Amino acid sequence: MYNRRNKFNPLWNSLILDGVKNGQKYLGMVRMIGVNFEDNHVATGFGNHLARPILRDEWHDNLSFEDGVKLLEKCMCVLLYRDTTAVNKLQIAKITEEGVTISQPYSLKTFWGYSAFQNPTVGAEGSW
Repeated sequence: MYNRRNKFNPLWNSLILDGVKNGQKYLGMVRMIGVNFEDNHVATGFGNHLARPILRDEWHDNLSFEDGVKLLEKCMCVLLYRDTTAVNKLQIAKITEEGVTISQPYSLKTFWGYSAFQNPTVGAEGSW
């Protein structure tokens, strides 16, 4: 990536890094232009704007794995409803000192029957 950046042809990636070593957990992020930070929760793209506020409100230090998965599913549903062209499948990875466990892909439960989803411009100011 450094070589591409120096040739003014960068890869516009945002990367999330996660791991455990000697009992110390690490979760960090590197943005497209090199800004990096560590936090208890990180997100990229729309997730940084739409999911991080949910994570800030509902995340706490002693969140169980199952509750954490439910929180992530809630965030992913918000993102899916925002970008309806996205795929509603996700996989969960659990990283511990013993290794990495990756779940099978599964679909999020969604409901598209809301009247606002069927005809989003009805009642909107300036709508046809």
